[in-house]
Amino acid sequence: MSYSPLLGSAFNRTKLRDPAHPCTFSGMCSMCTADCIGTCEIGISAIRGADAVYPTTTGENQVASEKNYPIDYSHFNINGRVFGAKGAKADSDQATIYDVHLETEIGTIHPVKLKLPIILPALIKLNWQDYFGGAAIAGVLTVIGEGAVTKDPTLRLENGKVVHCPKLGEFLDAFRKYYRGYGQIILQVNVDDDRIGVPEYAIQECGCEAIEFKFGQSAKGTQPVNRLASLEAACKAQEQGLLVLPDPSDPEVQKRYEAGLGENFRSYGRLPMWDENYLCRRIEELRTMGMKNVYFKMAGYDYADLEHVLRIASMAKVDMVTFDGAGGGSGYSPCKMMNEWGLPTVCLESYLTDIMARLEKEGIPLPHIALTGGFTMEDQVYKALALGAPYVKAIGLCRASMAAAMSAKKVGELIAAGQIPVELQRFGSTVDELFPDLREIRNIYGEKANDFSTGMIGVYSYLNRIAFGLQHFAALNRKFSLEYIDQSDIFPLTRDAKDLMDGKWMQ
Repeated sequence: MSYSPLLGSAFNRTKLRDPAHPCTFSGMCSMCTADCIGTCEIGISAIRGADAVYPTTTGENQVASEKNYPIDYSHFNINGRVFGAKGAKADSDQATIYDVHLETEIGTIHPVKLKLPIILPALIKLNWQDYFGGAAIAGVLTVIGEGAVTKDPTLRLENGKVVHCPKLGEFLDAFRKYYRGYGQIILQVNVDDDRIGVPEYAIQECGCEAIEFKFGQSAKGTQPVNRLASLEAACKAQEQGLLVLPDPSDPEVQKRYEAGLGENFRSYGRLPMWDENYLCRRIEELRTMGMKNVYFKMAGYDYADLEHVLRIASMAKVDMVTFDGAGGGSGYSPCKMMNEWGLPTVCLESYLTDIMARLEKEGIPLPHIALTGGFTMEDQVYKALALGAPYVKAIGLCRASMAAAMSAKKVGELIAAGQIPVELQRFGSTVDELFPDLREIRNIYGEKANDFSTGMIGVYSYLNRIAFGLQHFAALNRKFSLEYIDQSDIFPLTRDAKDLMDGKWMQ
């Protein structure tokens, strides 16, 4: 049996001509005909060439792995208890679902309080305003994605360093104007960002307090490659500090381009090859400039690399490392890399708990860990917190939170237009009727909450659902605070899952 999808993909809007008769080992139709126009991945590749390595559907979309992984969190069920209580008195009137305490704190030098053990990982496209604003209302962490400065058409560099990028302030303010003492907005930087001084500019000119250094993500362990449509676009990308090949400033390259010859121009993101000595020195330098918190973003690389990044994080007093497991999701990553690269999230978590336990025995100060990669609902969040206990402190909900931001924004537009979808009419016809959690938001922000976008309300409501669901599962196990959740709260359903729990059916 093959776990990989056939050669049809939502990434490129491709499909098999005869899906009822596939060669599962190759992904092709079993019979390939001479008159086929090429509806599959091979066909789009025959037309678009190297461009087909990346989704041709990028833009106002987000995409993720289509692979059928042989193990995930569905291979576990959640345990339950009826006697006793931890974190509350064993009294039916005093230990209710509402008494489950979900607040937590992460960080080393400057701790950050969270209302929920949740992070909304790096993103800088689609409805980012509501994504960041909703995170602030919910009181959780959120991250501005890499290359954020390139989203500003007025970006200006002098001597290879950023000197003008007002858009970055807009990204930060989308969270900061709703900040209520919980959570934080973090700016992610890659190697290219660091080379052009994005961290310095963000801290000194925009008041950014938190930086995340990116090593990789489950959707792309390399950095993105973008085809540039013209010589002018190639020159502009080069001026912004990007590596562009062929060199658009070379007169011979320009001459060949004008003649309709030569390679396509492409910007190449530099590979993350962070050196631990440089990182430790760089982090201290940024702290002297005013940075309060530092984070790492890591994917399911080689086992030795996972340990290496945790050791660097310990040395540099990093507040939290977010590990991203396969299958990957992103706005723009190689199609096959999203499907075929990296450790599945549940396997990555098993590795991490093993590594952290060994580091703890060595007496090494441990950074907090967040885990992301395919999480959408409260059952998955609870299972991951249990399997990764006591080291995993937060779970990332990226694509799901953006889906909440986009769908709630759309519903708001339909309410304003008097075109409420039939399936929602049973709940009412106004924002108050369709979004009951707005009442809770008014408790925090007062009447100004009436002006909040439905997209932000949607992110809060979605995370509120996650929180309420977590409280149910925690109360089911008679655990009324996050620190009591552990591996005894779950049990494997398959032998593969059992292997991830030291070969035991019950802990």
